[in-house]
Amino acid sequence: MFKGATLFALIFILIAPKSREFLITSIGQANENLSKWAPFSYIVVALLIAAPIVSFFVIKTWPEHKEPENPMTKYRREVPEED
Repeated sequence: MFKGATLFALIFILIAPKSREFLITSIGQANENLSKWAPFSYIVVALLIAAPIVSFFVIKTWPEHKEPENPMTKYRREVPEED
């Protein structure tokens, strides 16, 4: 549903020369900052990539919750079954 609307909006954003120029300069500045702050920026990028993978693994391997037994069931009156 959103894929079509996003592609439609991106086409109109990329048609305009000023918005295209802004996007290209923003990507260039991000690339320069990434290389300027090299050790720290690579660690941050690695954390941003690894966080969803680790959280997915934790969610998949989390043990299931078992409901505790109701302590009042031993006092429940049994209804005799009719044959």
